[in-house]
Amino acid sequence: MAGLYDELLVLLHGIWSRRWIALAVAWGVCMLGWLGVSLIPNGYESKARVYVNTQSLLEDKIGITQVQSQQDLDRVRQTLLSAENLEKVVRGTDLAQTISGPRDVAGKITTLREHITVLAQADPSMIDISATSADSGLSDGANARIAQQVVQKLIDIFQEENLTGGRTETRQSLAFLDQQIAGRGKQLEAADKRRVEFAQRYAGVLPGAGTISQRMDAARLEINNIDAQLVQAQSALSAMNGQLAGTPATLPGVAVGGGASPLAQAQAELAGMRARGWTASHPDVIAAQRQVDNLRRQGGASGAAAAGTPNPAYLSIKSMQAERAATVQALSTRKAQLQADLNTMTAHQIDEPGVASEQEKLDRDYAALQTQYDKLLADREEIRLRGDVKTETGAVQFSVLQPASLPTAPAAPNRPLLLLGVLILGIGAGIGVAFAIGQLKGTFPTAARLERAVGIPVAGSITQVASTAQVALDKQRMKWFAGASGGLAALCLLLIVVEFIQRGTA
Repeated sequence: MAGLYDELLVLLHGIWSRRWIALAVAWGVCMLGWLGVSLIPNGYESKARVYVNTQSLLEDKIGITQVQSQQDLDRVRQTLLSAENLEKVVRGTDLAQTISGPRDVAGKITTLREHITVLAQADPSMIDISATSADSGLSDGANARIAQQVVQKLIDIFQEENLTGGRTETRQSLAFLDQQIAGRGKQLEAADKRRVEFAQRYAGVLPGAGTISQRMDAARLEINNIDAQLVQAQSALSAMNGQLAGTPATLPGVAVGGGASPLAQAQAELAGMRARGWTASHPDVIAAQRQVDNLRRQGGASGAAAAGTPNPAYLSIKSMQAERAATVQALSTRKAQLQADLNTMTAHQIDEPGVASEQEKLDRDYAALQTQYDKLLADREEIRLRGDVKTETGAVQFSVLQPASLPTAPAAPNRPLLLLGVLILGIGAGIGVAFAIGQLKGTFPTAARLERAVGIPVAGSITQVASTAQVALDKQRMKWFAGASGGLAALCLLLIVVEFIQRGTA
């Protein structure tokens, strides 16, 4: 530990013995550094904060969501630094006085893009806009004014884009949709004309609407339904015929003794047999029929005269039989008509196999054009309504929470800190140079170091003895050194004071 302490004392002594060299180097480095700091132009920054409220009850009613409105706001914010908008900034501020041609405008646009910041806060409706002006060819006051003008112009452009940009976009979209609707309308008219011509050419082939294939399928389905109805009607007619055959047309007369006549009894028995479902080949039916025939022949005119009045049940069944027969006839006629139409259409398809495909193609094209046309009409009305809501009702509320500030102090560089940094760097450079010179010279500050270097024991060392005149000279030189060192620090402090004075008068 003692050896380390001795080495430190030797190091400090070597630097102190070359203190004038260190001081000269420090002065040189500080002067060059302070000159460089003074050449750095001041940059003045102006800031502003705007608030854009995109929440609207009316927008929600027509389907404009908060996300869509925020996306529109983000699009305007991201395009705020486009070349077109920055050119408006250049020509709308004092920067226009420093340009003489398109090349200067392009250079100013590039510089502005590097020194303008547009940031969204945690609340995306809050937007901070800042701009820095650090033109070395302009005064501090001019740079401060330009920074404020740039931010104010950006606010104006931002507001204009939000309020009028929607109108421009809506107008362009409506013009495009009108053009597309007009084109689709002409195509739709042409397609409808072709469909009408085709329908006139094959009019009356099959009833109904739709393509030929659809009509044929509908006709086949109707024939199947008619077949089922026809089977039911025929069954009902057969049952009615059987019931009519078993019902007498007239009621039989009454016998003298108060009972029924033999002919009436025989007919009643025969009707009962037939009602039970016995056929004409049944032995009992055959016997009953013979008995009825014999009684009729025996009765003759007297039997006819004794016949009773017409049977009401027979007349009712006869009426129902006629109704069932008419239904069967109508269904048969309808089936024959549909079958004939199908046969005719089938013959057309055989003769002209492309008829069905042609109609399907015409209907398909017409349906597609009609769908597109209706969608374009709906889109145009929706865009018109949204545009009216956004631009006419003031749905977007634009507020400037913090107007563009006029900077009174440069935002960059931090010249006081740089001046102190240069002073520290100069002192360090002086000490470093003094230390390096001490290491390069071949002297031995202590007897122990000399003994280690030559490997021979050193008997002793002689201490320097200063005279009275030498002591006085050393004191005078110490005063000069202190004055030079203090002058360096005082000069740094003076430069810092001047910097603050310039900031106050900017």
